[in-house]
Amino acid sequence: MNDRAGRRRARRLAIGTAVVLALAGMNGPWLYRFGTEKYHQYTINKPEYKAANGRWEIIEFPEEYRQNTIHAALLRTGKVLLVAGSGNNQDNFDAKKFDTRIWDPVKGTIKKVPTPSDLFCTGHTQLANGNLLIAGGTKRYEKLKGDVTKAGGLMIVHNENPDKPITLPAGTKFTGKENGKTFVSKDPVLVPRAKKVFDKATGRFLRNDPGLGRIYVEAQKRGQKYETGTQDNYRVQGLKGDDARNTYGIAQKLALDKKDFQGIRDAFEFDPVAEKYIKVDPMKEARWYPTLTTLSDGKILSVSGLDDIGQLVPGKNEVFDPKTKKWTYTDKVRQFPTYPALFLMQNGKIFYSGSNAGYGPDDVGRDPGVWDVDTNKFTKIPGLSDPRLMETSGTVLLPPAQDEKYMVIGGGGVGESKESSEKTRIVDLLDDDPRFVDGPSLDKGTRYPNASILPDDSVLVSGGSEDYRGRSDSNIFEARLYDTEKNELRRVADPLVGRNYHSGSILLPDGRVMFFGSDSLYGDKANTKPGEFEQRIEIYTPPYLYGDGDQPSLSGGPQTIERGGTGTFTSSDAAKIQKVRLIRPSAATHVTDVDQRSIALDFKASGDKLSVTVPKNRNLVQAGWYMLFVTDDRGTPSKAQWVKVP
Repeated sequence: MNDRAGRRRARRLAIGTAVVLALAGMNGPWLYRFGTEKYHQYTINKPEYKAANGRWEIIEFPEEYRQNTIHAALLRTGKVLLVAGSGNNQDNFDAKKFDTRIWDPVKGTIKKVPTPSDLFCTGHTQLANGNLLIAGGTKRYEKLKGDVTKAGGLMIVHNENPDKPITLPAGTKFTGKENGKTFVSKDPVLVPRAKKVFDKATGRFLRNDPGLGRIYVEAQKRGQKYETGTQDNYRVQGLKGDDARNTYGIAQKLALDKKDFQGIRDAFEFDPVAEKYIKVDPMKEARWYPTLTTLSDGKILSVSGLDDIGQLVPGKNEVFDPKTKKWTYTDKVRQFPTYPALFLMQNGKIFYSGSNAGYGPDDVGRDPGVWDVDTNKFTKIPGLSDPRLMETSGTVLLPPAQDEKYMVIGGGGVGESKESSEKTRIVDLLDDDPRFVDGPSLDKGTRYPNASILPDDSVLVSGGSEDYRGRSDSNIFEARLYDTEKNELRRVADPLVGRNYHSGSILLPDGRVMFFGSDSLYGDKANTKPGEFEQRIEIYTPPYLYGDGDQPSLSGGPQTIERGGTGTFTSSDAAKIQKVRLIRPSAATHVTDVDQRSIALDFKASGDKLSVTVPKNRNLVQAGWYMLFVTDDRGTPSKAQWVKVP
């Protein structure tokens, strides 16, 4: 389909496999369809159009390799990990059919990978050794009101014994003292010992604060008559003596109302060379919809999520040590909604943009700010426009990362709200008194916008929907490039595929961007036809790859560069290079990608040699593998060289 003049570029950009169906981008900006579809295709494939607006292609996997991709990550091998788990499909979950694929965007090959747990709605982040840490996932699918047959809910188990914890096995029965109804636990629960409390001034013993354990219970039999309406204390059957006196349950209403998803504690590292999952110690808390963020010391912070009884984890955050492969709780408690957008700052603190993907109270943990994890101090940042419309918004650390400016894009109301925001908001965290200011607006209120940093310091913003999960046929077939220097959004070629919930985007090493997923609730404007999961991959080739001439060359050089160290690469275009960037590979899901960042490197050119220097700040340059791009005086980037920063 490519025109003859662009054929030499097509050789470099071709997918190179029979499984690819390349379709020309449609509905380009400012292009009115006065003529036929054939003329439309001719127009948008003209070299000058592509050089101004870029081009979209659809990748169609053979049927046996298709899946409902929920998570995607670029591996240091240049391949893309595509994770579905059960893929938001109850039948897959019941059949224990959990899927993962590895796709090579250069060779076009696809490989199935055995998937050990339901990694649907897991959390993930890049590790220093090049592995991907994956933690959490699905233990149980939600049950809507009307589908629930046994009354159930949360039981808080109390242990008043200060001398020892107690473990209650799955199947433990709890009988209400007032209502006389019996409920059964679905899992074992460890209830810690009670804590002795003393008067600080006199040292006099005051009381025992009971240890608390949380467990999901349900009625032994089906039916409305087994519901409870009020709080009650529950006797634990099977206990004797001191255990019976010290251990009891307290539950609020146990009913037939909706039951949310439940999370798992499972954690894995994915090895991109062996191309397999490696089990590590499970988390302390089960989590569904968690965020994983790298801390200053290289350990990984795991935050939020729904636990193994479908409740929001009550602010109990934990840290993974890549050296010991163990998890430990943080000292302090802080609660966020699920999939909070948390970024490591250059001072070692954590920036929370306010973006999140949904579950949690609408008045807890939703204000943006700077969080000191060690002291638990949280400093709110003012000025955010549309603060009630932050669910399903996207957040990106604008390039270069040294500027520490963040953009928050779009968003919607809490839950299944119809409201959405067309705003972008920008905050400069290096300012003495940081506050959000509005950036350029989108055309429409936009939930689920995808945003990817490009090597030329622009940001590609694409897709989303006006309504919750694309409801009422509200997908937005628009894309824009954000110019970080001019603070402008420029409309470019429109995507072919609608992308809303469960979608994401990944920058590839050749400078293109891949898009995956989309999970529309309905398939029609009237909201009567169930939606179908979008299994096609889509590739956007930015305008910078359609200019005159080839991409600047880049080769040789060291595979490892220390912070503060210099590496020398070979480029016949060295004299023309204007920018050098280290870009951390993405790990994206649910409009959340806290890994991507683009770091400016100082450089010197001499003949065909290019010497680049990595900044010293370990919070700016986290340990791990990066794509090294150089960009020439035409704004055209090279293909990436992989570089490790230890």
